[in-house]
Amino acid sequence: MSWVDGRERWVYAGLAYGLLALSSLAATFTGPAAGAFWPGLPWQLPALAAAVWLAAIPWLYPRRDARRTLVVAYYLVLLALAAALAVKSLAFVVFASAGYPLAIAMLPGRLVMAGVTLTALINVTTQAGPGSRATLLTAVAGVAVPLVLAGWYVSAEHDNRRRLVERLRAAMAENAELNARLLGQARHAGALDERHRVAGEIHDTVAQDLVALIGQLDAAGRAPHAEESRRHLARASELARRGLTEARRSVRALRPAPLEDAELPDAIGRMARSWGETAGVELRFEVTGTPLALAADVETALFRVAQEALANVAKHANATRAALTLSYTDETILLDVRDDGTGFDPQRPADGFGLDGMRQRVRGVGGVLDIESEPGHGTAIAAAVPAIPADADR
Repeated sequence: MSWVDGRERWVYAGLAYGLLALSSLAATFTGPAAGAFWPGLPWQLPALAAAVWLAAIPWLYPRRDARRTLVVAYYLVLLALAAALAVKSLAFVVFASAGYPLAIAMLPGRLVMAGVTLTALINVTTQAGPGSRATLLTAVAGVAVPLVLAGWYVSAEHDNRRRLVERLRAAMAENAELNARLLGQARHAGALDERHRVAGEIHDTVAQDLVALIGQLDAAGRAPHAEESRRHLARASELARRGLTEARRSVRALRPAPLEDAELPDAIGRMARSWGETAGVELRFEVTGTPLALAADVETALFRVAQEALANVAKHANATRAALTLSYTDETILLDVRDDGTGFDPQRPADGFGLDGMRQRVRGVGGVLDIESEPGHGTAIAAAVPAIPADADR
């Protein structure tokens, strides 16, 4: 930070006083200009008035935005004093030059060019001879007025651009907040969908086995013979083991086993190589960008989408070649699966749950799934999900 920051009002006041002192010193040695106005009035009086007038700069400068009318009036009086002094002695043209920095520092944006032009006119006018009045009028009409109008227009455009930038920043901040809220809602909806899926699996498997298990235990307790009781207990034991197996399978389904001990690119790569060997299809796997650890639900969704897409290629596409690409960008993770198979019409309702399941998984983590296919021209499946880092789960 510069030492000037926070001291600008004293810098501008000191500059104006310095120019006034320099002009007064020069006027003392050179004397008043020949043919000057008000010959009976010594230059010391308007110089003293200017010195008193400059004392208001430190007070006005911090209030230049709140009291613009007062600042403009103050600046005009200051220029009038500078013009009167320059008329008495050309040495005060130096003091009149203080109007340039003060116009830039204190006047409203649309009046800065007007203040600079008015200061220039005072400097030129006080130095012109009596026969130069027509030339001065031409300068005023041909140069000063266009400069003032141009300055007004440029300042107005600057103000409009500044307001537009402020509105754009506010809109970007609002959009960022809205995106974060929508992403949170999408993740919450995805979690609810997963809970419903797990609940359905438990209801259809584990819960049914438990009901049957209770029935077998009740039957064993009511059996009149030991042999019949042992038979019911054996069935109950079998149901218990089957329920335990289903429960473990449901738990494993929450996160793919390959992701437990490998990064996402490695897990997908191993799965893709194994699939290619089993399906007999030439598969090219590629990773672009810099891999990073993602949230568990994002990695799970990408892995399952890749797994399901390749399964569909093996089942329905009759393809000879396929390609799987995992791309990491700053904000998005892209998964593309392409094949040269028979293709299909994406608009026709599907019999299975594969495509709908992929869409639900991708939507569950705030992403989108696009499917491009045409009969006889292969299929391309593209999933784009937000790059949610792993620490977002904590």
